[in-house]
Amino acid sequence: MPDLAEVLKSALSLNVDDRAAVAEKLLASLDDLDEEEADRLWAREAERRLKEYRAGRAGASEAQDVAKKAERLFR
Repeated sequence: MPDLAEVLKSALSLNVDDRAAVAEKLLASLDDLDEEEADRLWAREAERRLKEYRAGRAGASEAQDVAKKAERLFR
């Protein structure tokens, strides 16, 4: 099985339409995760984001500011 670097190199050499098709299929494959796997991946992402925040590489926003921005975006 090819490694990630090989797959990415090949995928990035495709024309834009084919790259979009690959991206669409990869994203759709994530919809097929079972709940346990999805929870595991979200927990890992939450841990990564917390580490970034604690290291000073990510900022924080007030919940009310986030809610206002979301409301503006979804009008």
